[in-house]
Amino acid sequence: MKQVSTLFLKIALILIGIPILALCIVGLIWLPQNPANPDYAHLLYPIVIGMYLSVIPFFAAFYQAFKLLSYIDKNQAFSDLSVKALKKIKNCAISFSGLYVLVLPFVFFVADLDDAPGLVLVGMVPIFASMVIAVFAAVLQKLLKEAIDIKSENDLIV
Repeated sequence: MKQVSTLFLKIALILIGIPILALCIVGLIWLPQNPANPDYAHLLYPIVIGMYLSVIPFFAAFYQAFKLLSYIDKNQAFSDLSVKALKKIKNCAISFSGLYVLVLPFVFFVADLDDAPGLVLVGMVPIFASMVIAVFAAVLQKLLKEAIDIKSENDLIV
């Protein structure tokens, strides 16, 4: 049963990663070449660069999530390897959020020129979503570390 659920999660990760990869290959190349308004096309370049840079921590966390699921398959869920994977996922989520914080002023300028205040809210979604993931990974990391410590104490007692 455990391998079926981890297989489902691995498939879900792949289904999340494919559109991101397609967006990087097709969408982000197309966007600067075809701006909606040529007056602010120069503002799209920092946004697109930030989006391309944010793919690095995204796929690093993606890889760590795959490793974490493989540790669960191998019955190594309560190990230091899992704690390290969660720590790397947390750091990737924080760096992802930081990159979008750096891009947000350019999104604000585009929203101001286009008179679209909702664009700023849309630009804030990746920041808050990745911070939620970072906090969740930090909590899981702490709980897992405490469980490993309790397990090691119990192994010494018995």
